[in-house]
Amino acid sequence: MPEAVGLIETIGFPSILAAADAMVKAARVTLVYYGIAERGHFVVVVRGPTSEVYPSVQAGIEAAEKVYGGIVDSHYIVPNPPENVESVLPLSYTEISEQFR
Repeated sequence: MPEAVGLIETIGFPSILAAADAMVKAARVTLVYYGIAERGHFVVVVRGPTSEVYPSVQAGIEAAEKVYGGIVDSHYIVPNPPENVESVLPLSYTEISEQFR
């Protein structure tokens, strides 16, 4: 079954923490990447079935915007990324994230 990738980028750590928490609680997705984008911007990436990633990202956006001063800088969903994208970008399941699938 094809799996989608959902990403949210925020300004500041509290808002990305709230987004990540809401994303994994709202739908059947796995957090596969978290990192610092640049200048205080943070990014979180989830994987899962396409029908689960859409509500997960929406819940993450809402949670991040509820945080005091929380700003969602960008977000996007890739419904079925090709293998070459997965091999270059950190979107694949790792040993650590595999146990939470």
